[in-house]
Amino acid sequence: MTELLSIILAAGEGTRMRSSTPKVLHQVGGLPMIGHVLRTAQSAGASSIALVVGASSERVRASAMAAAPDALVSEQHERLGTGHAVRQAQAAYATAKGNVIVLYADNPLVSPKTLAEIAKRLDDGADIVVVAYRPADPTNLGRLLTLDGRLVAIREHKDASEDERKIDLCNSGIMGFKADALRGVIDRIGNANAKGEYYLTDAVELANADGRRVEYVEADPAEVVGVDDRSKLAQAEATFQELRRADFMAAGVTLHDPKSVWFSYDTEIAQDVTIEPNVVFGPGVKIDTGAVIHAFSHLEGAHVGANASVGPFARLRPGANLGEGAKIGNFVEVKKADIGKGAKVSHLSYIGDASIGSDVNIGAGVITVNYDGYNKHQTVIGNNAFIGSNTSLIAPVNVGPGALVGSGSVITDDVEADALALARGRQVNKPGRAKDIFAAAKAEKLNKKGL
Repeated sequence: MTELLSIILAAGEGTRMRSSTPKVLHQVGGLPMIGHVLRTAQSAGASSIALVVGASSERVRASAMAAAPDALVSEQHERLGTGHAVRQAQAAYATAKGNVIVLYADNPLVSPKTLAEIAKRLDDGADIVVVAYRPADPTNLGRLLTLDGRLVAIREHKDASEDERKIDLCNSGIMGFKADALRGVIDRIGNANAKGEYYLTDAVELANADGRRVEYVEADPAEVVGVDDRSKLAQAEATFQELRRADFMAAGVTLHDPKSVWFSYDTEIAQDVTIEPNVVFGPGVKIDTGAVIHAFSHLEGAHVGANASVGPFARLRPGANLGEGAKIGNFVEVKKADIGKGAKVSHLSYIGDASIGSDVNIGAGVITVNYDGYNKHQTVIGNNAFIGSNTSLIAPVNVGPGALVGSGSVITDDVEADALALARGRQVNKPGRAKDIFAAAKAEKLNKKGL
């Protein structure tokens, strides 16, 4: 397999984002845009990655290194154009063998398929391959100038003639090179243009003058959108969600109202899962076959076992792990807890830092009181136990298998297996006292009104 170096340009300041967060760290599908591009490069078989960041971009560097720890990082201290940016990666391409693809960290939707097509063209004899597209509005975009199907030049909008601006075939910025072709042109790119910048696109004319073979491939406009403001960020998110929904439905997942369900980049869902409207999946969710996620539920960092049921109006937080056939009902929150096979937490409860055995029944309003103001503590409930409604379990505490905890209890001590635990005051009825209390309250109210 031909070696592939991916150079990812991430030095843009993103001023139009109006944000203290670097542009390429804004998320699409729960993952920073630069993370998407790195994943795509890796999926396309990049044997090495070079990242070009701006000065004072420690957050970008840290995010990238977490995903690609072997990447070679360099800085572009001055914004002098894309050709200048690529030159900052000289240490990577100077000795590169095979192919080089230049990507942009604000193109989160570029696909491995497109990169594979670039690599194929290069392997088949092309020296440079440009990714083109036909946007609805080509204003301010570079135009591809072709002759008899051959790419002869790319003209930036400010340098283009009126006739050239009528061309609808535009430059995405993504380019592939044979490594020796890149080395042959990169240092010859000048800045004699309207903006005084070093355009990587000038490599096309230089390569043609050298007798090299230059080609282009067309991509879907939605795939190569460059996110440089909040509107395009929303556009990219919408496109990402549409693609994920289509992928899941094609894989056998039922979405009752696809447009109202939102996925993350790493959501895993098996076939024959049913998802009702208005469900949000944060990062780190895995759903096993046959499960049902009811409407208005939010899941993040959670695993839902086969044939389990979640919601409606449920929240699964990181560390929630539901066994086969478990049920998490309406207005239930689960965090860092194992819910055993067939266990039920049906109504208005909070289960956190807990281990719940199989076939346990948790009544309405049960709370595992896991926090003492400084530390979190564990609640353990054995198989087949029954926890009555409105019970508070003060952790750390253990309830044995088969135990029964009476409703309204505050459990502070361990409960033995098969024991009945009651932790509440004994009921006392006082005949006639309600009538006296109401009469006194009524008199006080009338007195306050001066009646």
